[in-house]
Amino acid sequence: MKLILKWLLSAAALLAVAHLFSGVQVASFTSALLAAAVIGLFNVVLRPVMVVLTFPVTLITLGLFLFVINALLFWAASGLLAGFQVSGFWAALVGSLIYSVLGVVIESALERLFPS
Repeated sequence: MKLILKWLLSAAALLAVAHLFSGVQVASFTSALLAAAVIGLFNVVLRPVMVVLTFPVTLITLGLFLFVINALLFWAASGLLAGFQVSGFWAALVGSLIYSVLGVVIESALERLFPS
């Protein structure tokens, strides 16, 4: 139940990102659901590999390179889906930052609703 609710709220967060920032466009709620699923899958599968491979750069930049990794994954998801468009790297960076902030809010709210 918590996973489905998180997925639905993440899709709503993507719609909010598209509403707040013109560099990100989402065609419909269905497109947002697919994009949220792909971004979540990328974060589970690809992100850990990229973090390990770029560890020296991340260390030198004091962790700021993790923002670049998030932006690249956000941008890559838009490249796979027709209804989810990101206009470039900088739009992906800003969009992923807004999406991450909304994700923290979602996680906090779900933790209050469903304590572990």
